[in-house]
Amino acid sequence: MQKPHQPPVLVIQVGNTRIKLAVFRDSDPEDVAFIAKDDVAGALEKAAAMYESIGTDAEASVVVASVHPKTSAALTGALRDQLACEVYEVPTDMPVPIGLCLAPGAKPGVDRLLNAAAAWDKMRQACVIVDAGTCITVDFVDGEGVYHGGAIAPGLRMQLKALHEQTAALPSIEFDGAFDAPTGTAWGADTREAMLRGVYHGARGLVWRLVEKYAEEYGAFPIVLATGGDSAVLFADDELVTQIVPDLVLRGMAIAARHALEPDANDLGSRGAGDLRGGFSLLPSQTEPKPTGRMSMREDAATGGHEAQEGHGHKHDQEHDHEHGSCGDGCGCEHDHGHDHSHQDADDSDENV
Repeated sequence: MQKPHQPPVLVIQVGNTRIKLAVFRDSDPEDVAFIAKDDVAGALEKAAAMYESIGTDAEASVVVASVHPKTSAALTGALRDQLACEVYEVPTDMPVPIGLCLAPGAKPGVDRLLNAAAAWDKMRQACVIVDAGTCITVDFVDGEGVYHGGAIAPGLRMQLKALHEQTAALPSIEFDGAFDAPTGTAWGADTREAMLRGVYHGARGLVWRLVEKYAEEYGAFPIVLATGGDSAVLFADDELVTQIVPDLVLRGMAIAARHALEPDANDLGSRGAGDLRGGFSLLPSQTEPKPTGRMSMREDAATGGHEAQEGHGHKHDQEHDHEHGSCGDGCGCEHDHGHDHSHQDADDSDENV
């Protein structure tokens, strides 16, 4: 059966550190570009160049999601002036297609919701999304596509900065590019190496412990996806992580556009649970976790963990008579099983780069 036409879209994510851009004609990006957050002129020039590749399509559009209002306001205004197309903002102009089970009035960052939407759209089963960037967020989506929130911790660079600024003797540690994972002995033989080991292994241990707590609460071990600028250095050799998807927020933006602009294409049809063996298709420049021979305490997420989702304390039968063990009355749960979910704005943002 021929796939329905999907209008091309240029997605632009304005983060705390960088502006990320990508063109989507289907579920995978054709290219991903990065511009420094403060270089609005450079981002506008890059956006115009990328839009040229899709601008001949009358249905082409631009979608912007931001956690930095000042930068995005300047960029969005310039885009509307320069490009003869629709420019939509998430979640103002289009909602994030994910169910919510949050405290009343809670407003998670739009980046966290977009990560959750992208993970659920592909995997269709309970999952944990780890976003390792400016902050480290560890969020949970249950087996019915409902986002429950998660945990927020300082990212690697934020931790190192705090250690330097809040003490008299600890040095400043800067990186020209990627974070340098500590190598050699388990312990650091000097102050710099001790600091690096503290934040690096502390972040990895944080994620492991949170995933274990989520699994205990949910009654089954979910799969784990990682994204964000530091995800590869932290989890490339970690058996806990099923796949590293560096552009998960951008994929979530493309999904939000698809749901909002072509709702007839969102019928699940025969789509069932996601295939762990397939996962996300990545660009050649993007990395995936290295296989290891070790077995983790979560068993094999492709078999035991998924099967355990039907048969543990967390109920989700075929009639969707769903009970959230952790959600009391008035928790704000929203899960319309037609997947036309209600959504929350994202004013209090904590985007990770």
